[in-house]
Amino acid sequence: MNGMFQNLLHNYEECVSVILFCIGFCMLLFDRNLLKKVLGLDIMDTGVFLLLADRGYIAGRMANIITDGITDASYYINPIPAGLVLTGIVVSVSVSAVMLSLTVRIYREYHTLDMDALYLMMSEKRKGGRV
Repeated sequence: MNGMFQNLLHNYEECVSVILFCIGFCMLLFDRNLLKKVLGLDIMDTGVFLLLADRGYIAGRMANIITDGITDASYYINPIPAGLVLTGIVVSVSVSAVMLSLTVRIYREYHTLDMDALYLMMSEKRKGGRV
């Protein structure tokens, strides 16, 4: 039991990223408010970015800028995870902006962000248009 606790303390970044992902997933799955769903997706993204950044870091290595004439790759950190995280953050911000703008439009049209109420209003609107 003590060994498992030591592993958790040693790998706390992974534990935090899994916890963040689970919190965001639960918000996305169980919350009925659209704004909270957008926030849940952002929290999930943060957990994924933290995991990628942590896995890309290697203790004792430097950033991949050649200094002192050292050209051996074993002295440097792999830049691909950092590039993936940066690209993911840009995409995440863009997706969040689109989702928030759609949420504002939905609120202006229906005056609620509750999924159940929206479903009822949309189904009534469809029935009203057919009759």
